[in-house]
Amino acid sequence: MTFKYELIIYWSEEDQSFIVEVPELSGCAADGETYQAAVANAEVVIQEWIEIAQELGRPIPTPKGRLLFA
Repeated sequence: MTFKYELIIYWSEEDQSFIVEVPELSGCAADGETYQAAVANAEVVIQEWIEIAQELGRPIPTPKGRLLFA
């Protein structure tokens, strides 16, 4: 499944890994040793976030694309 949520990706010196945040999905984030691994992990976490929201009957935000603050 292809997701169209904005991803904010940055290097964390403290964690020695790339961090991916998905601002439109509250609390949704992932990490990885490489940029590619971090994005792949984010795709898994986004899918899990959506599945759990559906199970709990919570609304799933429609992707808005680029956000103003990013």
